[in-house]
Amino acid sequence: MTFLNLCGALVLLSFSGAASRAGTPVVLSTDVGNEIDDQWAITYMLTNPAFEVQGIVSALAPSLPDPSAHATYEVLIDLVERRLRMHTHAPLFEGSSVPLENTNTPHPNAGVDFMIESSKRFSKTNRLTVLTIGAATDVASAILQDPSIVDRISVVAMGFRNLTAAGKEYNVENDPHAWQVILDSDVPVVVGSGDVCQHDLALSFSDAKKLISTHGAMGAWLWAEYQDWYFRFVKPLRRNDFSKPWVIWDIITLAYIQGMTSQKTIPRPRLGDDLSFQPSTTQRTVTWITSVDSGRLWPDFVKKLDEYQRTHAVTMPGLCAILIENASGPDDFLFFGNLRPHLYRRRLDVSSG
Repeated sequence: MTFLNLCGALVLLSFSGAASRAGTPVVLSTDVGNEIDDQWAITYMLTNPAFEVQGIVSALAPSLPDPSAHATYEVLIDLVERRLRMHTHAPLFEGSSVPLENTNTPHPNAGVDFMIESSKRFSKTNRLTVLTIGAATDVASAILQDPSIVDRISVVAMGFRNLTAAGKEYNVENDPHAWQVILDSDVPVVVGSGDVCQHDLALSFSDAKKLISTHGAMGAWLWAEYQDWYFRFVKPLRRNDFSKPWVIWDIITLAYIQGMTSQKTIPRPRLGDDLSFQPSTTQRTVTWITSVDSGRLWPDFVKKLDEYQRTHAVTMPGLCAILIENASGPDDFLFFGNLRPHLYRRRLDVSSG
């Protein structure tokens, strides 16, 4: 174990000992900062007693400045320490900024080492859940670096477009070799695909405002994030058209852990180099999420925001505190994008988050 990993493990022990809650042990891999859904998902996870967060690893995102995993790491720190005001928290690690070159060679880094070390407290009958809501590079590297990890973890991922279009989706396209490694291994896998997210997790401009804008400083911040993204990339330019929704893709992984989804078991395919699914001769399977109970998820989301803010002093940094709650169009909207330490870069494929 490197010195950095040892420090992370000590932080983890401190965090776990200080926490009075117990939930599903998870490690998260995230490309936070690529768009807005990771921020929503991470906020929900860190304010939710259903999750015992062991650590978070930043993932690559080619839509962000190089080295992209460092960019996502900086956004992650900002979210946890500045937005949520968490002075004691699970350790945060920077992952790989480049995808795997092949299916044999891992990319060692502190995040991968942490996943492996954390998993050693778990077993086949008591697995550590690894949530991946970006490129799966670091999860695959952990499997390549320590193949025995497949007996100690399970993977719950937001990825793939659907069962037909398969890997032609942003998260998978960012590292196809990573998913080839994962699917060819014995690790249990749960997939929340883009088509299910689009059907069940899309929020219109008015729905997002109604859902979170009045829920304290954290709700105001997440609403500002939604507006910033919406006006940049969703709303048609120079048209007063707010009909198109945006999808909070990544939260599907958290909904699954909490029993807010339905799913089916399918034979485990292999992922071809052309990103198509190909039949496999093994007896392995994949759990494929088929729907999300958004009627349970969204009320629980804002409930967790409210409960957290009752016990934590959370304020909006800078001028964002004066966000106009009643903004409903371009004439009412205050633009706060320049107040954040990162710039969103629109991705070309909007099939997932």
